[in-house]
Amino acid sequence: MKHFAEDFKKIYQHERFMLILMILNLLASIILIIVSVINLNPESAIVKVGYGDIGGYRDGSWTDFLTFPLLGLIFGIFHNLIAITIFHKRGAGMTKFFLLATSALIAGSFVVLIRLLGEG
Repeated sequence: MKHFAEDFKKIYQHERFMLILMILNLLASIILIIVSVINLNPESAIVKVGYGDIGGYRDGSWTDFLTFPLLGLIFGIFHNLIAITIFHKRGAGMTKFFLLATSALIAGSFVVLIRLLGEG
């Protein structure tokens, strides 16, 4: 745990772009959690929970939507901790790539969530 604090201090002092990416990922993840929890709709017996090219939209229960808050938690907290570990072991370049990939995953989660909510 000691290297987390030291590495975060290095990121704060020297790598402002990386810090901004970490903060943006955290904020986008919080928004993903809030939007997905607001739209859980436990009164519905059947909701659209997935899409396949062959079968179209799949029906399921509202509990299947708990995946999206879980993804927000993983992307927001755990990926930032992983990013600090990557910074410690591999440096700034690999960490920035990892954070940009996380941003793309968050954006993809939003797209899937919005599509499923639009069909449901």
